[in-house]
Amino acid sequence: MEQGGVTHHSPTQVLRNLNKIRFLRIELPSGELGIDDGVLLRWRADFGSTLDSCVILGAASVTKNVNLPVTECGNDGFCPNNSIANVDDNGSIPESFYTNGGLKLRVVWTISSLIAASTRHYLLQPIIAEHKTLDSLVLTDADGQGVLCMNRDQLEELRVKPLSASSASKRMLVPALNMRLWYAPQLELPDGVVLKGATLVAIRPSEQSASKKEISDASWLSTAFEEPYGTAAKILVNRRTYCLEMNSFGDELFWNS
Repeated sequence: MEQGGVTHHSPTQVLRNLNKIRFLRIELPSGELGIDDGVLLRWRADFGSTLDSCVILGAASVTKNVNLPVTECGNDGFCPNNSIANVDDNGSIPESFYTNGGLKLRVVWTISSLIAASTRHYLLQPIIAEHKTLDSLVLTDADGQGVLCMNRDQLEELRVKPLSASSASKRMLVPALNMRLWYAPQLELPDGVVLKGATLVAIRPSEQSASKKEISDASWLSTAFEEPYGTAAKILVNRRTYCLEMNSFGDELFWNS
């Protein structure tokens, strides 16, 4: 303790005298993303020497409808009560989404989440280099905004492959990306949670091997988030898919449907 506050130490300092760590979970005191009250933004990213995958779930607002009946949704995202997944269109994004700033906001969410994830990855380098017995490493935050995960193979990949890092911005460089986006103007979940402007974005590097999990694999996307947001992901992937490309980190997004 110091006068007037607490002395904060970096994870590298705290772990310096510990040996043979196998499982490590670090929780930051808060998330990096400054979002308005009532806005939902969650992300999960998996890294090796670079980004393997990232999934982002966002909503312009989150409310609670106490009058909704509690109904279980199936594994495929189908809810037997039509009021649960409020789909009153054919899954297409309305024209107003492009003109009222909706698309621009989702692009900001995506880039901000990728910056947060790549910055966390950069900060973990000293820990990964020093603790070679690690089997699993998770870096989360108390706000529940984002989770960065690395398994044993990904940790070893980071140790043996050269890193592409930006020393000026202190974050890892992100490769060219392929993205899939799903949108619903309103999504009503089984526990009464209502998401307005619900958006799911799945991201993988453009050059990733086809043998890897498909970017639209519902099981990968739905398990990225705790409930009720896992159910939201299951429902969203059954709607129309929109494709985006990012040539390199921070470059212009090219929108295709």
